[in-house]
Amino acid sequence: MTQPARRSRGSLPVWDPFRELEELHTRMDRLMQSAFPAGAELGGAGVWAPLADIEDTEDAYLVELDLPGVAKDDITVEVTDSEIDVHGEIKEKERAGVVRRRSRHVGAFDYRTSLPPNTDTAHVSAELTNGVLTVRVPKAEKGTAQRIEISG
Repeated sequence: MTQPARRSRGSLPVWDPFRELEELHTRMDRLMQSAFPAGAELGGAGVWAPLADIEDTEDAYLVELDLPGVAKDDITVEVTDSEIDVHGEIKEKERAGVVRRRSRHVGAFDYRTSLPPNTDTAHVSAELTNGVLTVRVPKAEKGTAQRIEISG
């Protein structure tokens, strides 16, 4: 009697739920952009959020935003005790021909993120290099434990 041949499929890919959530988020963004093109949502406001990474280093939090082609004069960084707000505008460049395809963002952008309670918002710095805005939020010095005398 003949047996069916067993073929190995190699190693099975490892399931990564975070990758699937990221892909779902990207698909939903594309769906929303196709349904509501830039400038159509919110009564023509067209506000979008740039891609960003947040890094927790030993002495600071680094927020890096992708803003290619944006001048530093077109960006505003505001910090409160509990959040960072980066907003500005990418101006549409003048063109001589007909635009056949557009996939780059233009118009106003806004990025907000919450800050942990251990930040020193008085010494925040921002630097724009090669189209990447890096906002550095230093961590506050850790308080040292003190022994409290009990009276009475």
